[in-house]
Amino acid sequence: MTIAVSAVVLLGTFVFLLWKYARLPLWQAAICAAFGYFLASSSIGPEIGDGLRALARFVAGLDL
Repeated sequence: MTIAVSAVVLLGTFVFLLWKYARLPLWQAAICAAFGYFLASSSIGPEIGDGLRALARFVAGLDL
């Protein structure tokens, strides 16, 4: 749950910065958000979540 919220905040911030500084039109940002919403509710949504959790575990395990 923490990973999902962190990813949502990170990606939301990224889209906001694109909208603000790269002049991403608001309608394109809305399409990005709708695509993410529908992708998460599709049958591939759980696999994407599992992949993100595995990536987070890998990054957390790195000894830097």
